[in-house]
Amino acid sequence: MSDTIREQEAILNKLNIHQLNPMQEEAIPTIERVKNTILLSPTGTGKTLAFLLPIINNLDITCKEIQALILVPSRELAIQIEQVIRNMGSGYKVNAVYGGRPISKDKIELKHTPAILVGTPGRVEDHFRSDRFSREHIQTLVLDEFDKSLETGFESQMKAIIKQLPNVKKRILTSATQGIEVPEFVGLHRPTVISYLEDASTKLLVKNIISPSKNKLNSLLSLLHYIGNQPGIVFCNLRESVEEVSGFLHKNNISHGCFSGGMEQRDRERSLIKFRNGTYQLIVATDLAARGIDIPELKYIIHYELPRTPQEFTHRNGRTARVNAKGTAYILSWEKEYQPDFIKDVAIENIDGVGKRKAQFWQTLFISGGRKDKISKGDVAGLFFKQGNLSKDQLGVIELKQDCTFVAVPLSLAEDLVAQLNNSRLKKKKVRISIV
Repeated sequence: MSDTIREQEAILNKLNIHQLNPMQEEAIPTIERVKNTILLSPTGTGKTLAFLLPIINNLDITCKEIQALILVPSRELAIQIEQVIRNMGSGYKVNAVYGGRPISKDKIELKHTPAILVGTPGRVEDHFRSDRFSREHIQTLVLDEFDKSLETGFESQMKAIIKQLPNVKKRILTSATQGIEVPEFVGLHRPTVISYLEDASTKLLVKNIISPSKNKLNSLLSLLHYIGNQPGIVFCNLRESVEEVSGFLHKNNISHGCFSGGMEQRDRERSLIKFRNGTYQLIVATDLAARGIDIPELKYIIHYELPRTPQEFTHRNGRTARVNAKGTAYILSWEKEYQPDFIKDVAIENIDGVGKRKAQFWQTLFISGGRKDKISKGDVAGLFFKQGNLSKDQLGVIELKQDCTFVAVPLSLAEDLVAQLNNSRLKKKKVRISIV
């Protein structure tokens, strides 16, 4: 067995992945072998791992400069990729840079130059302009969710960045959309195309729910009761619509989180944390959540407002029916509403005589200590078992961050646990505990 295969197996074990999927098995050796690759695969099929394994394998351990640059369209995707690389435990340093956080934080982290830099084009170009690191050793360029970067208006920044990369030998472009046009400035000559897009539609059911009223809120409520307690996303076109739907759901005691560009980064991250641990089983979101966010398998998505383009339709639908799972996309439309061509001829679903969603079970607690305090998940679990007197089935997901931790506990016990455990010691640190 070669060293490369051994290292790959070690990384997969750390990620708790027992077997690569067919797309990854084809993509990894191809990306390793060829100069230019376009990887097309639905959201959630493991494209990140497919390009990271060959990148890490090609890094030079003696080089002290940035060797791989990964450009992404959103801060959420930058954070997600950074976390995946850290979880791989390869020994190579990675940093994510993106708008919405202090540039001073970037400067501190970049004093120790990473081997891999992940970032949004605007923030990366800013660092390029200020000449904060050498570009001479960047030999691998990844444009992840490339079409989304173009949609978001990052073309001029990407052009400026790529112009300053004189020694790129390998280009990797990923997308979940067919038929993307690659501008000449990318330098993607005679690429090898790996496409796994055609299989995705077979596992996705698309159903039309007709609202008798132009105001679709009551129909949405009926649909949520019909679906029951399964994780899903309600998609809106505008952040104002997200706020309107959220207010209505609050009035009707439907526990949920929100995700839109109008929210602070911290609030968006906390919505996702509470969704991952089951505190929320529902997210109301703009198309910002259609890709590039780290969330578990979804059973369904709802188009509360009709998508404006086929690409939006594809990416929203791509949040469900991922990998080998089945899922449903519900289109909620007023009976007189015009439906664009790309969503015509969809079967109408009858949701009369529906049941009720169960009440929220989990609540999320915040702990003011994390990895940098040498706190582990075992330490946190020990505190809740020993001092909080929880049983194993009463302790939910523990999510450890650099400087804090989030823990899911039963809603009925949350306030008592805060009163009991606040100002406890974890390792050597006295931690504050509060409800998120």
